[in-house]
Amino acid sequence: MIPNFSREDIKIIGYYLGLMITALAVVLCFPLLVALFAQEWAAVPDFLFAIFICLIFGFALQTIFPAAEDINWRQGMCVVALTWVITMFISAIPLYLSGHFLSYLDACFESMSAYATTGLVLIQDLDHLSLSHNFWRHLMCFTGGQGIILVGLIFLFRGSGALRMYIGEGRDARILPNIKSTARFIWLVSFTYLVLGSLLLAGTLMMTGVSFPRAVFHGVCIFMAGWDTAGFAPQSLNILYYHNILFEILTVVFCFLGAVSFGVHYSVWTGHFRELRENYELRVLMASVMVFYLFTLLGFSKSMSQFTGVGDFFRSTFYQLISGHTGVGFSNIPSCELAGWTELSLLGIIFAMGLGGCTNSTSGGIKALRVGLFIKSLRKEVKRFVYPEGASIEEHFHHQRDVLVDDQQVRTSMGLTICFVLLYLSGALLGTFLGYGFLPSLFESVSASANVGLSVGITSPAMPSILKIWYIFQMWCGRLEFIAILILFRFFVTLGKK
Repeated sequence: MIPNFSREDIKIIGYYLGLMITALAVVLCFPLLVALFAQEWAAVPDFLFAIFICLIFGFALQTIFPAAEDINWRQGMCVVALTWVITMFISAIPLYLSGHFLSYLDACFESMSAYATTGLVLIQDLDHLSLSHNFWRHLMCFTGGQGIILVGLIFLFRGSGALRMYIGEGRDARILPNIKSTARFIWLVSFTYLVLGSLLLAGTLMMTGVSFPRAVFHGVCIFMAGWDTAGFAPQSLNILYYHNILFEILTVVFCFLGAVSFGVHYSVWTGHFRELRENYELRVLMASVMVFYLFTLLGFSKSMSQFTGVGDFFRSTFYQLISGHTGVGFSNIPSCELAGWTELSLLGIIFAMGLGGCTNSTSGGIKALRVGLFIKSLRKEVKRFVYPEGASIEEHFHHQRDVLVDDQQVRTSMGLTICFVLLYLSGALLGTFLGYGFLPSLFESVSASANVGLSVGITSPAMPSILKIWYIFQMWCGRLEFIAILILFRFFVTLGKK
């Protein structure tokens, strides 16, 4: 039972919320620098205005609600959930002022899609967007992939409150002994891969004749969106724009890297390469890739007329499957072509998107470890009937360490899985009610809730506002994995009764 909130809770929540809004002003300085460097003078006021809003509200909250106490669990969860919503609204300001969105709601949709690493877009005329605004779209992906709160864990928060904020953002594993060290390691890995990955992508583009500055810009943006499983791209055609098979292979590699747990990255970085072979979650992920791709293949068993050959078939179908499964949302085919796939092949992508990548990664969805726990629990129950009565039944798996399967783990995993399934169905039913087909509505709903970004054409500026708002809610819930949001709802209910 969660204790009722008090006035003291409001004071502490307001203070820490002010800290996070102030930190956002620092992040907004990076696209401002890009605008100055690129001499995009019309874009400079857009970012200055957003920075001004951050500083005003951030310092105001810290002044009105001075707090000397450390933050507790329920307060931390509320701060996390509120931070994501407020960050969405403020970050949408420069996007809306760019003139490439039909409404402020559309800009908020794009902002939440970026932070939640979803990749669904409502932007207009992306191909003519300024470099600074385009960079801001991808920087939001990079920030949200590691976690907005993760910035605060390094610079702002102290004590046990750091752990409470960390878990509120949908993560539950400490890679290193304390949370600050864990946060620093995650950012170290991310920045190291950012440099290496951007250079590889830029080099690949330069081999096709792209100029050095343009290649670097596209390399950085594509890597930030790929590593953080967001799926944004600087051009409206997404990965199809590049028409480069080597470029596509590199993005597939980054998809996998982003979908793998940071704990596995730590094991590899410290020389424990056996983790790649022994990690149970990775094995479940690889097995699910094969199973879901089989669905896709069976879906096309009687119809391959839209492909020019076996190579084109594999390149298109496998890329969408991997992109969906890892939660990236990159696409090397038009969305109208994806919408024309058979029902069975679309189901394969839907299942892959719904499952998602690994826990404690930048990927969304139910996660492979939770599915693996369900399989282990079934195996444990079968053993109860086979083994003699009174025998001690245990199931283990390896996930950075040997873990004993217990009922609490299984109940938690099943509870979150049920929440995800209900969230998937809610968007599908709403889409069907609004006149879209059930399967396309389910596809789009799973893509939003599991933070993927693949689309069969429903997501557009012309879709009903209620669907835009619901997709924003789904992206928010899917990224934070419900707990922080449920506690925030209780916070508002408690305030309403007083």
